[in-house]
Amino acid sequence: MEANSGQPKPVSRRQFLRDGARLVAVTGVGALGGALANRAGGQTVWQIDPAKCLHCGNCATQCVLEQSAVKCVHAFAVCGYCQLCTGFFDAEPNELTTAAENQLCPTAAIKRSFVEDPYYQYVIDERLCIGCAKCVEGCNHFGNGSLFLQIRHDRCLHCNECAIARTCPGDAFRRVAARHPYLLKTAPH
Repeated sequence: MEANSGQPKPVSRRQFLRDGARLVAVTGVGALGGALANRAGGQTVWQIDPAKCLHCGNCATQCVLEQSAVKCVHAFAVCGYCQLCTGFFDAEPNELTTAAENQLCPTAAIKRSFVEDPYYQYVIDERLCIGCAKCVEGCNHFGNGSLFLQIRHDRCLHCNECAIARTCPGDAFRRVAARHPYLLKTAPH
């Protein structure tokens, strides 16, 4: 065994990208949360508890908005950056390409990019996401659960009684403090 030389270990490209993605995600969510807390109009706002969500699909169809305020969120710290991501690919893809027939998302809201062999990064385009939870179901059923649903408060009307919450079979909707409007998923310790 070699003694510790006091030199810091070099950071791999994968670790650098993962740490950078975490920083961007945390900074963005924090800034968005702070800005939207003022818009919320009350002391609490609706949010989805990722631990209770059953990925039923109601979020896509029950919101009072034409396109749901519920969007898929990616917890980069939890992700395995898998080549065969079960939140991106259909359970039995024809092949591991980004062709539409191989993707699970009906709107192609998940973007896949190569990092280094065998790692890929998956990013959600929230403009395309309809909150159907198909990717969340796939990621939680076969993967590590890094994809989950959250209400985006820049889109939410902050209804007194959330239409989706009334139909949620998992009782996953709850009121949270407007100053901390997001329930984030973290890696298990």
